[in-house]
Amino acid sequence: MNTCIFCKIVKGEANSWKIYENEDVYAFLDIHPAARYHTLVIPKKHYTNIFDIPEKELQAVIAAVKKVSKLYEEKLGIKNIQIISNSGAEAQQEVFHLHFHIVPRKRGDGQNLRWVTHSEWVNDFDNMIEKIQ
Repeated sequence: MNTCIFCKIVKGEANSWKIYENEDVYAFLDIHPAARYHTLVIPKKHYTNIFDIPEKELQAVIAAVKKVSKLYEEKLGIKNIQIISNSGAEAQQEVFHLHFHIVPRKRGDGQNLRWVTHSEWVNDFDNMIEKIQ
């Protein structure tokens, strides 16, 4: 992946502000932060999104998300975070290397992630379940 910015970061070919690293995972501050300590956690190997990462590698990434979150709680007293991952362009994925955002949150921070909900779809739950069984 010669053009993937996250692959370049892992290889040391692009700047980053490392928070955590192990043999499988790299965590660094987001260059476009929504909050102080907004962090991205990525697998070192290139996987486009949740659909193509093997389970073992995904477990390593999620374990690192937990480790960084606990680090922020213990060292900074951060007790409110959002963990977000988008898979696919229509899901607002912009960098096509799987990544999880850890976004510290506090009341009045100006961030407001809200979904438009559709309670009318509850009536279709049985049909929805049937399609995946």
